[in-house]
Amino acid sequence: RPRVLITNDDGIAAPGLGALVQALVRGGRCNVNVCAPDSDKSGTGHGITARGVLEVGAVEIPGTSASHEVGGTPVDCVSLGLSGALFPWSKPDLVISGINKGSNCGLHIIYSGTVAAAREACIWGVPSLSISYDWVRGKCKEEDLRLAAGAVIPLIHAALQDIEQGKFPAGCFFNIDIPTDVEHNKGFKVTRQGNSRLGSQWRAVSTQ
Repeated sequence: RPRVLITNDDGIAAPGLGALVQALVRGGRCNVNVCAPDSDKSGTGHGITARGVLEVGAVEIPGTSASHEVGGTPVDCVSLGLSGALFPWSKPDLVISGINKGSNCGLHIIYSGTVAAAREACIWGVPSLSISYDWVRGKCKEEDLRLAAGAVIPLIHAALQDIEQGKFPAGCFFNIDIPTDVEHNKGFKVTRQGNSRLGSQWRAVSTQ
């Protein structure tokens, strides 16, 4: 079975990663491995740990072949996962980053650790996907992340099939955004990356 490496930027205990892992394990299509940050590293972009020592620990995630938590960024996790130091292989067939709790479209992809992890895999020539769910605070619940995982499984299987047939596009990765109302999702479409951005949200506060 093809080897898949899962990471994220929300942290190894995040429900989105858990939902994705469970869906992949249930499907039985691939060998699932995890290397993810030990805590929330959202918004770290393509940051790396250039100095110091990274702490790495083995964790138990049911159904996975091996799982590790890393005291570093999502990009660190992918770099370590591809190094041969943690797993009995140095190149998985596919790297998947997600499922992120929040969309990653437009210029958000510059800041996103989720997208950066997939980009790092692409840099090293490994096919990759970043997956995000358009979570709306106060409206969404964890069950929606499980629905999102189910919705994206056909895309993952299609990617694996393309990889096995040598058809996965070289030198690029796919950034997948799942809509909030995932139950009524009408399918997926390849499109251009937009340039939307958030407005400035800085505000002055007193330290006294």
